[in-house]
Amino acid sequence: MIDTHTHLFVEEFEEDLPLVIERAKAAGVEYAFLPNIDDTTVKALLETCAKYPGYCFPMLGYHPTSVDGDSMPKVLQMKSLLKEGHPYVGIGEVGLDLYWDKTYLKEQQQVLEEQIQWALEWNLPLIIHCRDAFPQLFEVLEPYKHTALSGIFHSFTGTEEDAARVLEYEHFMLGINGVVTYKKSTLPEALKIVPLKRLVLETDSPYLPPVPHRGKRNESSYVRWVAMKLAELYEVSLGEIERTTTRNALKVFKNEGEVFKVY
Repeated sequence: MIDTHTHLFVEEFEEDLPLVIERAKAAGVEYAFLPNIDDTTVKALLETCAKYPGYCFPMLGYHPTSVDGDSMPKVLQMKSLLKEGHPYVGIGEVGLDLYWDKTYLKEQQQVLEEQIQWALEWNLPLIIHCRDAFPQLFEVLEPYKHTALSGIFHSFTGTEEDAARVLEYEHFMLGINGVVTYKKSTLPEALKIVPLKRLVLETDSPYLPPVPHRGKRNESSYVRWVAMKLAELYEVSLGEIERTTTRNALKVFKNEGEVFKVY
C-alpha cells in the first residue's frame, strides 16, 4: 500500500517517528508521501524525508488555512525551491478551506492559482485540500479541466454530486482516509458512483484516525483500516484494494526516474 498523504514531520511524531515508520512498513505501507503545510514547515519536511530516503517523499505547497492577506510574498519565495534537481514529487497541500474562516477566500484562490501554475510548469501532481468550498474550488479549476493538470482531491468527503464533478477531471484521483470508516459518514454513499480505478489511500495523519482508533493520533500504519473498509464497500478482496490503489497512486506520481516499484 501507499499512504499518499501523511504529515510525519509534524511535532506529534517527534518522540517516536522511527517506531511509527516501522509499524507502517510492517502493515504493508511501502511509500509515504508527505505534503507540506507552509513556509514554516519546509525544513522539518525535508529533514524527515532525508532520514527515510526512498520511503518518505516530500511535496511543496502552501495550505489554504495558512493563507492571509500577506501570504503571496511567502508563496512566491517558496517557488524558488523548485529549481533543477529539487526533491519534490508533488505540489501540495494546496486548495480552499472555508470551514474555519471565509475572510481570505480571494487570497486563497490567488494562492491556489499560483500553485496550479507550478504544477503545470514542473509537470507535478497537485494535491488539493477542499473543505466547505467545492463551488469556489471548481470556479478556479474549470479552465484546467482539459489540460495536463493531474493530482489528488485529498481527503474527499463531498457529496455524490461533488464526486461526479471530480470525476470529470480525468487526471485526478480521490484520496480516501479514515473518514470512510465513521458511522455517520456519507462518503460510502458518494463512492457508489466512483470506480475503484479512481481511488488512492491516505491517512492524513496525525489527523482523522479511522475506526477503531478514533480519538487517538493517526499514523500511516492505520491506512490498512481504510483499505479494509473499501474492500467491504467495493465487495473485493483486500489484496485487490492494495494492488489497485497502489497502481493508481503511482499513476499520479508518474513513477519518474523509476524511483518506485512498478505494479
